[in-house]
Amino acid sequence: MVITGRLFRSMVISASSSLYGKREEANNLNVFPVPDGDTGTNMSLTMSTVSKAENDLPVGECADKVAALMLRSARGNSGAILSLFFRGFAKALKGKEECDSEGLVAAFNRGTAEAYRAVMKPAEGTILTVMRVASENVSEAYEEDSSLDIHILFEMFVKSAEHTLAQTPEMLPVLKQAGVVDAGGFGFVCVVKGMQDALEGRAVEAAEEISEETLSGEAANFADFETGDIEFGYCTECIVDKNEQYLGEDTSGELYDFIKSIGDSAVFVDDEQIIKLHIHTNDPGAVLTKAIQFGSLATVKIENMRNQHTALKAGAEKTSDTPTAPKLRIEKKYGFVSVCMGEGIKNMFSDIGVDTVIEGGQTMNPSTQDIIDAVMKTPSEYVFVLPNNKNICMVARQAAEIVKERRVVVIPTETVAQGMSAMIAYNPDGELDDVVAEMSHAMSMVTSMSVTYAVRDTEIDRFKISKGQFLGLVENKIACVTDTSKSCMKQLIRGMTGASFVTVFYGENVSEADASAIGNLISEKVGGGCEVAVLSGGQPIYDYIISVE
Repeated sequence: MVITGRLFRSMVISASSSLYGKREEANNLNVFPVPDGDTGTNMSLTMSTVSKAENDLPVGECADKVAALMLRSARGNSGAILSLFFRGFAKALKGKEECDSEGLVAAFNRGTAEAYRAVMKPAEGTILTVMRVASENVSEAYEEDSSLDIHILFEMFVKSAEHTLAQTPEMLPVLKQAGVVDAGGFGFVCVVKGMQDALEGRAVEAAEEISEETLSGEAANFADFETGDIEFGYCTECIVDKNEQYLGEDTSGELYDFIKSIGDSAVFVDDEQIIKLHIHTNDPGAVLTKAIQFGSLATVKIENMRNQHTALKAGAEKTSDTPTAPKLRIEKKYGFVSVCMGEGIKNMFSDIGVDTVIEGGQTMNPSTQDIIDAVMKTPSEYVFVLPNNKNICMVARQAAEIVKERRVVVIPTETVAQGMSAMIAYNPDGELDDVVAEMSHAMSMVTSMSVTYAVRDTEIDRFKISKGQFLGLVENKIACVTDTSKSCMKQLIRGMTGASFVTVFYGENVSEADASAIGNLISEKVGGGCEVAVLSGGQPIYDYIISVE
């Protein structure tokens, strides 16, 4: 028994249909009760284009085509991770006419490795754990008995994935507290079960055509919940495009030895063309100064860990697939693409220099291709992308890997407040590395707050939350729960002491009078030394988005 290209295509289409049918179950597994937990929808959108792969390709070419399609349609963190699993799958099958048992085991392992490369600090109990344990179990079984055929191996993979998924609440406390399994892991199990169904001759068919018109949403994301004393205060991450003399794998050991010497939690990828590094340090400037000796900085991210959660860092290996959009003329050195929702917020980004605004954010993540299209519309030598949402950073980086006609630099802003702060710090006359460093520093100096509502009953951290209550978020973490939007804002205002500048964007469901009253409350709390601006953002879902500097 072997997997041909035709059979592989049938398997991934069946997987897409299986995932589509279970997407709401995945959506409902979101730990946090905010109205943006659409993991199932995002993963389903990521797979929605796989049927475009040709029917009669060798399995290696078919897998490569599927991976390229998914990479461009990927949405949200779970969608990006899923697309990278299939990217690794394709790399293992490169050049193969058919896939045998040995090839399948290699594909599972390579897919898992590619997905893990996307996350610098993977937490146990997520989609990555489900992938890894299933791959390891199948590999061990095949090493013991190489006569196992594809049917048995795939069945073992699925059963192992299901068993691991059931254990995720014991691995990630926040899942156990909420009484759910990991949403991304659930979606992945749906995918591999759908593939197995086609392998066994019972392919899943979607009840309706799967397209962007029938799907919308945003995936859930799990942050690292770090506690205790922090010895090294700055999480420093960057991607370096290697100089010619360092091209090739494992050529930059000197840099690795250096970063290990000035911090902890070092993660270092020394790839053929790029270096990806992560370090917790008290001197991020020294890291960047050393890194540029090996090439130019493509992306930089510096976070003060005493004020923020460490964010996920994602990347994908460069692909041979290039966008077909025509190259526009170069009119300037630097240009900007920003993702946001709300007419007022979009206008504000345009006013402060953003060239192309993508409408999206909570419940509406843009795809990799959406970001590619926006980049190609921006006629500049370098294009900065501001995702303004943690769940969009990964697909933004995937877009940056694909585009060859522009130099794309992702500034990993996770909130509108960070995006605004980064733009205000932009120096149009600066050199690239200086511009990146200044914008990254500026976004690390702002505190982001927001007010939204709960979409279901739940208990999380110290809060017992009822559907319809209002949630006050600080850096995307629940800080207070109240029965009214105004009372939620009052509690958030208590934490604004020491602020020098506060900007409040009020949403589409908030009146100008109510927003003005909130502005007055802030002014009274923080005193005359603080400038308070209250602006109509027009954003849905969030009554208030607040930037505190």
